[in-house]
Amino acid sequence: MKQIKPASPEHIKQLKPFLDEWVAKIETPEYIADDPVSFMHAFDDKEDQALAGFFAAIMAWGRRDIVLAKVQDLLQRMNHQPARFIRNFSDDKVSVFDGFKHRTFKPVDMFWLTKSLKQILAEHRSFEQFWTYCYQKARRLNRELITVFHHEFLGMHDKIPRRTHKHISNPDKGSAAKRLYMYLRWVIRNDSPVDPGIMNFMEPADLIIPLDVHAARQARVLGLLTRTYNDWKAAQELTRNMRQLDPGDPAKYDYALFGIGVKQEKIPDEFVLNPQFIK
Repeated sequence: MKQIKPASPEHIKQLKPFLDEWVAKIETPEYIADDPVSFMHAFDDKEDQALAGFFAAIMAWGRRDIVLAKVQDLLQRMNHQPARFIRNFSDDKVSVFDGFKHRTFKPVDMFWLTKSLKQILAEHRSFEQFWTYCYQKARRLNRELITVFHHEFLGMHDKIPRRTHKHISNPDKGSAAKRLYMYLRWVIRNDSPVDPGIMNFMEPADLIIPLDVHAARQARVLGLLTRTYNDWKAAQELTRNMRQLDPGDPAKYDYALFGIGVKQEKIPDEFVLNPQFIK
């Protein structure tokens, strides 16, 4: 493959009005209905929002209509009261997950994810308090937040099977942690018509862009991403470039890259540095 041409600081600066326009076009209340973030907006109770959003985020894999249907199925099994269901969950209720399947999620995974969440709520009182604990530990140890979250979440029970571990990303293994950083975008950005912003343990400035294949493709077209793999280093590279446009809220540009890809509108020629990635 031909080498990917990087955007210069001047080129990135020139992109700002174009990308800001796309953010304004996509980040609207109309976006919510067809996106998994809708499950956070479906609840009034903060803990229900946090837990429904967590499942919606980690299950956001594949076609959005199928994701929405599968999350709805899961929440229905929880009687649309995820916080109460999780706090009161016991092993004799395992059959509630019988027949559940989404991509590589199976009943055994939902059982252990729920067991871990129950232990988290028992020890930390709320999901936000657990995230706060992980964030503070990550800062103290100079480690990546999601790596600490991965180990703490899966460390709640020593019998969690290895197959369930892959549903909680780990940047130490090279993962871009796209779904967990999408969740953090939802809960941390507090001045958005889409992202509920129900937690405040970290600043939006510290968010990493949720890197999926569509955002990565548009970023390469624009020269904002030169790494060929959609891994942790790629997510960091793209976020560094987006911080040049808005140091306080780089993750908002996820909406722009998503919108450019979905709408399939022609990117102005002066912004295209790598046309080989245009579909």
